[in-house]
Amino acid sequence: MTNRYVLRLIFALQFVCALFFISDIVISVLGLRMRPIDWQFRELLEIGAAVGLSLGTVLGAVALFRSQAKTNRIEGQLRAASGAFAELLDENFDQWALTPAERDVAWFAIKGMSTQEIAALRSTSEGTVKAQSNAIYRKAGVSGRYQLLGLFVDELMADVSIVDVQNGKAAAKRQAEALRKKA
Repeated sequence: MTNRYVLRLIFALQFVCALFFISDIVISVLGLRMRPIDWQFRELLEIGAAVGLSLGTVLGAVALFRSQAKTNRIEGQLRAASGAFAELLDENFDQWALTPAERDVAWFAIKGMSTQEIAALRSTSEGTVKAQSNAIYRKAGVSGRYQLLGLFVDELMADVSIVDVQNGKAAAKRQAEALRKKA
């Protein structure tokens, strides 16, 4: 059972149980006459609806906790990956002997900021940022910003083979097809 299916089932269960109680109140308030039912059967219906609401609440809480645990795990993995990327940048910046100003410019460039934005953030002229960028590219042995970023992407993906990428694409395709069938 997938989480989506379980959540839909919980919602349906709670909706039906709540509908029972709400309809009972509306019928009483409006004074609508209904054919009386046996009190024992009515008690069983009320107990069933109360148990259904309670069960829905418990299952909803379990689903919420599982979702939160998964989110925390993924956030931890993302922090680890982010930290690894930052370490990789610092190692290369050290290897290239970038000055503190060049490090700042390199960070901003890798983040995708324009020369104008970097100049504004650093309170320097665009010419200074361009000169620092050229020094960074020269020290890194690349011809521009995209090649600089490509160096880091290549290093991060060094352990990923073409087969891994193809397997990942195949798995993603299977998941997408499964989701389309369920929807």
